[in-house]
Amino acid sequence: MDRFRGVDVLRADQFNREDLEVILERARQMADALERGEALDTMEGKILATLFFEPSTRTRLSFEAAMLRLGGKVVSVADPKSSSAVKGESLPDTIRTVEGYADVIVVRHPERGSAEVAAEATDRPVINAGDGAGQHPTQALLDLFTIFKERGRVEGLTVTLAGDLKHGRTVHSLSQVLALYGVKLILASPEALRMPPEIVEGLRSAGVDVAETGDLKSALSRSEVLYMTRVQRERFEDPAAYERVKGAFILTRKMLEASGRDITVMHPLPRVDEITVDVDPLPGAAYFRQAANGVPVRMALLSLIA
Repeated sequence: MDRFRGVDVLRADQFNREDLEVILERARQMADALERGEALDTMEGKILATLFFEPSTRTRLSFEAAMLRLGGKVVSVADPKSSSAVKGESLPDTIRTVEGYADVIVVRHPERGSAEVAAEATDRPVINAGDGAGQHPTQALLDLFTIFKERGRVEGLTVTLAGDLKHGRTVHSLSQVLALYGVKLILASPEALRMPPEIVEGLRSAGVDVAETGDLKSALSRSEVLYMTRVQRERFEDPAAYERVKGAFILTRKMLEASGRDITVMHPLPRVDEITVDVDPLPGAAYFRQAANGVPVRMALLSLIA
């Protein structure tokens, strides 16, 4: 679709519902093609650059797998120590260099707002793969796709976002996407890790029914979807502050069974200890299926913008 061609993907709230439906439908088509084992050539002759200045497994590999599945090629900086950033090169200069090598640029960077800085430096489409504690828009897209696949709908569901809502860029982005689908949101976290007030205010201004709680068990009793997140040690300046909250929210099989509800459990991964491994065999444990959905969703996005 021409309206997507060349567009930067920087924030989840840049998309309206019509945009999301186009992306999801393309993702369904890509998933079907993968299931049939079809060889695609949509991106033949094009190159994707993945620049990761923070660690990543799922996001980087799924972007690269998506490009390869579409018949394109990939060049990558997977370790910031191997880039000229260690020599003091600025992000805009890195981007201006890389635009000479690639047709699309994916960037993960520890600084909030870095994706916008990258996009301003080039006419190539830039995709934000995570900017510090800011945004992670393509994760929100694959999360939305996963909810549709697991539940058959999004409209009207009660979704709990739980854990580190202060630093979690995945929940920041996902909440903004879910706001377009008439969901009820429960924000469950320790007091020190609550969702940033400006995001909560924005959701309520958009008409979203938002409840905040420090009680995970109470949230489970009202939920159809639970989106767990880890406490992000790397975002804490004070190690003691991390130690105080690191084990505050831990989901167990016993808790899920006691809720008496059919709950879809999601997690952007990596998991540390916030979901016990006895949850994994449950039919509603969707987090590894969720990770796999990153490939068709990112295939869809690349095919639309490049």
